Amino acid sequence: MTTAIKTKYEAIIGLETHCQLNTKSKIFCNCSTDFNSPPNTNVCPVCLGHPGVLPVLNQEVLNAAIKMGLALKGKIARYSKFDRKQYFYPDLPKNYQISQYDLPIVQDGQLEIEVFDPKTKEVYKKTIRITRLHMEEDAGKLVHAGSDRLAGSTHSLVDFNRAGVPLLEIVSAPDLRSGQEAAEYAQELRRLVRYLGISDGNMQEGSLRCDVNISVRPVGQKEFGVKVEIKNMNSFSAIQKAIDYEIQRQIEALERGEEIVQETRLWEEGSQRTISMRSKEESSDYRYFPEPDLPPIIVNDSLLEELAKTLPELPAEKRTRYQEELGLSAYDARVLTDDKDVAQYFEAVVEAGANAKSAANWVTQDIAAYLNSQPHLTINDLPLKPPMLAELIGLIEEGTISGKIAKEILPELLEKGGSPKQLVESRGMVTISNPEELSAIIDKVLAENADKVAQYKAGKKKLQGFFVGQIMKATGGRADPKLTNQILNEKLEA
Repeated sequence: MTTAIKTKYEAIIGLETHCQLNTKSKIFCNCSTDFNSPPNTNVCPVCLGHPGVLPVLNQEVLNAAIKMGLALKGKIARYSKFDRKQYFYPDLPKNYQISQYDLPIVQDGQLEIEVFDPKTKEVYKKTIRITRLHMEEDAGKLVHAGSDRLAGSTHSLVDFNRAGVPLLEIVSAPDLRSGQEAAEYAQELRRLVRYLGISDGNMQEGSLRCDVNISVRPVGQKEFGVKVEIKNMNSFSAIQKAIDYEIQRQIEALERGEEIVQETRLWEEGSQRTISMRSKEESSDYRYFPEPDLPPIIVNDSLLEELAKTLPELPAEKRTRYQEELGLSAYDARVLTDDKDVAQYFEAVVEAGANAKSAANWVTQDIAAYLNSQPHLTINDLPLKPPMLAELIGLIEEGTISGKIAKEILPELLEKGGSPKQLVESRGMVTISNPEELSAIIDKVLAENADKVAQYKAGKKKLQGFFVGQIMKATGGRADPKLTNQILNEKLEA
């Protein structure tokens, strides 16, 4: 497809995101929400929908919804209610879902995202409106088993452990315009729920599930195009690729004069395409009515104030502070704040006296590389604690050791911890910064490479790097780099 055709159209994208909360018990009963329990062991008459049972709202679910609403700068409803959403599905034991319809707990929020523009090579900020956030219960899970040549499976099993697990549904306005923006939006939502401590936001386990509504229209047209829904995306990469594919599919169809059909499509990871799941010619009639077994929800001032005090510094606020107060780049600020624990580790290193830029480099590069090679570890598991990393950085900056020596001892510090200062002293790895000692070593290196010295004097100035390398080799990397270059220059130019 040519660039000219692409620029004739724009995509209109909105996301419906279901966030599974990490409460210990379900939304309306005391059953455990443990993800790894055997099938149908975390169930009771309430979450199985037996006649005569009464649901009771889990206070922690309400608290989580309010905290998320505050983080999204939304309007917290002082009066809201639950409703019954009627539909039949094998994994929905009551044949209705308790959700919120016309009076959700949160409305009119917003979420600021930062997007890297590949054309300008710059990061731009964009505010996405949040239409609503509401609480609801999850359904169970169908497991298709057996092998059949035509149907794919011979029977289905149902696990009701997930039935009644609390969810927050967050609905964005159609403010997104690309797959990249949508992926960034979903990632920022995950950062928020993790910073708030209300969910692990793990897409692979279904803790964060996104459905995309997407249409395209000619640039300048006010009316939306025909909306298509995409499901089955279990990573941020899949969200971006599915949307980009669907945008192209719809544009090509319009260019051929075809009509876009309102439908639900699935993202097929193997073939990297969307495929039709079912047509959606008209919206479903869920016959909502107020949940008769649950009273209205009243949020008073004291609860709002109490929960507002528990909000941490949020990711966007940290990014801004890191850039404005600590002088970090937008990239470093983004990497450091992606994970709350990493941000706290970095801040502890700085509080222990390290230069912010140096601390950022070590955390985002060497330590991040080590953690990537040890997927079972988190940064909090490292034996190298923040004060000791600050000590290591201090040894480099005061000239006690070189950066090369620091990288040599880092693996041992990461695995065993301890004091970097004591380690380098016990191994005799302290930087050689005595001018007389260095001068003698340099004289020896130059004498052993007289031919190279002659070439240098003849104009091959790039050989200075060779001499520095030989000096570092002779000292085991302990030569003070600045002093080495100074003495070497004097001797070569003499």
